[in-house]
Amino acid sequence: MVDQAISVNSAIQVVERLAHAKSRQDAVAAMAIYHPEAVLESPPLGTRSVGPEVRGAIEGWFAFAPDYEVRVDGHGMDGETLCCWGEISLTPAFTWTGAVPNGRRATVPVFMLFRFEGGRVSYESFHFDVAGVARQCGVDASALVGAS
Repeated sequence: MVDQAISVNSAIQVVERLAHAKSRQDAVAAMAIYHPEAVLESPPLGTRSVGPEVRGAIEGWFAFAPDYEVRVDGHGMDGETLCCWGEISLTPAFTWTGAVPNGRRATVPVFMLFRFEGGRVSYESFHFDVAGVARQCGVDASALVGAS
């Protein structure tokens, strides 16, 4: 994929639209923001989805975290990569190992790296404190990483 130049303001607007769509658990709106050949990865979870797989990853995340919310507090752009940071909140509906979460809503810091093509997200790398979510939900971190 060849990244096309995007202004800082345009990149921020794209990411804000994506954050709002994800906070509404609106997979259709989120997918309209991702480039058809986008890469979505979450190194803390050991996951990577490409192209059509991104929709399944998004829908799977919404099933796992049906009340998911993301707040973007800041951003900085270096070249073609926009780094955003903020906070996510979610209540895990299940774990990958069958451990039962305590039903409490977890809130942890997040940072995301984005690249763009044609005004859409062509790459997202999503990083958050898996151990912090696990601790707040009363399960081992390994129970949340088994999706890979």
